[in-house]
Amino acid sequence: MKLYTSDKKESISSWWLRFRLNHWPCLWCTGGKIQFISSDLRELHVSLKKNLRTLNRVGTIYGGSIYSSVDPYYMLMMMWILGPDYVVWDKAAKVKFVRPILDKVKIRFLITEELIEKTKQDILEKGEIVFDLPAKYEDEEGAVYATFEKTIYAASKEFYEKKLASKNMISAFKPNKRS
Repeated sequence: MKLYTSDKKESISSWWLRFRLNHWPCLWCTGGKIQFISSDLRELHVSLKKNLRTLNRVGTIYGGSIYSSVDPYYMLMMMWILGPDYVVWDKAAKVKFVRPILDKVKIRFLITEELIEKTKQDILEKGEIVFDLPAKYEDEEGAVYATFEKTIYAASKEFYEKKLASKNMISAFKPNKRS
């Protein structure tokens, strides 16, 4: 179920991915629910509503649920889009709680083709890149409840492994392994 107007469609594989992510314990426990993942993995919608998992002491949605329900998505999307020849990490996040969430909110994560091309070009030139991506929880009327800025690190796998080796990092540590 799309929460935002979009010309993108969900495929069987993106539906299956959404189903698996919504049942992954660390994401399920946040109270957030992925409602839509586009077939090209460039758009993702999440809803968050007040329930027993998200309720805080004062009757609103707990701030930990608000942040954790948005935490992994930009990093995961960039990993999926860039593929196994790249390393992607979350570097930082900035959260601003604008107003208490009393009911249900939604958020849209969108990776544009321009961002993908710029990321690949910068990595080609520099080996790595750090960039910020914004997002916001809002209600159906568009009132904003929380804003986020996620800082993402991306690098070519070759560059990243050389960087680890030059810093005498543990050689067995290889992020983003795919089977």
